[in-house]
Amino acid sequence: MSYNTMYFMLMWVRTAPALPLVFLLMIHGVFSYCDDCGVRYSPSHICALKDSTVIMNCTYGYSTVHQIKKAFWTNALEKYDVEPPDLSNDPEYSQRLQYLGDKQQNCTVRLSHVTLKDSHEYYFRIITNEDKYTGYPGVTLTVTDLQVESPERVTEGDSVRLTCKSSCTLTDRATFIWSRNSQPLTERRDRNNELLLQSVRREDAGRYSCAVHGHHHISPDLHLNVMYPPKSVSVSISPSGVIVEGDSVTLSCSSDSNPPALNFSWFKGGTIVRSGRIYSISKISSDDSGEYKCRSINEHGEKYSDAVTLNVMYSPRSVSVLMSGSGVIVEGDSVTLNCSSDSNPPALNFSWFKENETSAVGSGQSFSALQSGRFYCQAHNQQGSQRSDAVTVTVHRGLGWHVWLGITVACVGLFIIIIIIITLYTIQKKRINCRSAAHDYENDDPRAGTYTALELKSRSPDLYDTLTTVHHRPAVLQSGSSEYENLHSKTPR
Repeated sequence: MSYNTMYFMLMWVRTAPALPLVFLLMIHGVFSYCDDCGVRYSPSHICALKDSTVIMNCTYGYSTVHQIKKAFWTNALEKYDVEPPDLSNDPEYSQRLQYLGDKQQNCTVRLSHVTLKDSHEYYFRIITNEDKYTGYPGVTLTVTDLQVESPERVTEGDSVRLTCKSSCTLTDRATFIWSRNSQPLTERRDRNNELLLQSVRREDAGRYSCAVHGHHHISPDLHLNVMYPPKSVSVSISPSGVIVEGDSVTLSCSSDSNPPALNFSWFKGGTIVRSGRIYSISKISSDDSGEYKCRSINEHGEKYSDAVTLNVMYSPRSVSVLMSGSGVIVEGDSVTLNCSSDSNPPALNFSWFKENETSAVGSGQSFSALQSGRFYCQAHNQQGSQRSDAVTVTVHRGLGWHVWLGITVACVGLFIIIIIIITLYTIQKKRINCRSAAHDYENDDPRAGTYTALELKSRSPDLYDTLTTVHHRPAVLQSGSSEYENLHSKTPR
């Protein structure tokens, strides 16, 4: 084959479309060992990212002593005269391996879509009509995957550093890209292959991955698990709505925490009443009414829920009648009866009955009884009704108020009459005493006893008072007589 023909073939190979590496160098010429002969690789170690394309740069030299019959790339050395495989004939490589050299000194090759199984040492091998030669040591190719690494335990408030790891240092300068839950992250990048999360929050939890700019390969997701104490602790009540005495009620405690809370306690007011996430009451009573809250605990802390009110409805009970006074009244008067009850909601409807009568005799919380009998009340609310025990009202027959008024007026009149009689009697008595004194005066000795009879100091006070009010009787004594003058001179004026 002429030189021109060989040159034409080489140029055709260089300008031909990318094809699997199948070439038999049918070159007129020879190859012999010399100082400048051999294969050189640059670089000799390549770290490539999975699914990327690798170019293994290669040059070789030869002398024109022997004819080159074949040149190819392989990933094995000759052993016991066993020819190493030509990768262009290997189905694993044939569609991905492309020769880029010029068949003279450049033996560069490109391997696309590399996988982890492509991690080998690769050699360029030449076979002449006299000998065989392999460029050893070859190109060491390491194909790496990407892995995201993080601390084993992350607690809310920690500073966390995520690292995008590879099994070797990538040959090409790489720019790393970070994503959380498949959404790119553009902030908080520390170093090129590290992501710094300062004062991590529970919202930072999620699936993290990294990639190299310009490459399709993405690392497997790493789930960042952020631990935090219970939050958003709440209580829910089954059934919801109105709770009636006798119902079955379930209280459930829920919380947001990581790890999930396993320790729950229930409080009524300030007293612990039960443990566990569920608090069930099979037949609820009014005694179960009150404010409840739960406490959720995990290894990082605890949290109380807001208090919820359990309001148990029940029908009236302990219905009783309160009576003002003894219940004994006089005909024409009334006694007030009051009805009281314990119920939820409070009873607003009250009916009054007389024992042994079917019809109600009154309504309202208070009732005025006007007649004898046994009375009871019945209290009603939305949940039901209950009656009280009966109380006895006794009415005594008697005079009406108008009769008593007449009697009172008569008594007052009688009292006045008695006072008048006593007064008249007193006056009459005084008059009698006065006349008696005058009579005594007439019968006394005019010379010896006149002064003595009229000596006021010897008389009683009543007589003195009487005499001072009695006028002189001119018919008894004549003016000018000695007795008259004597009496007149002795009588006080």
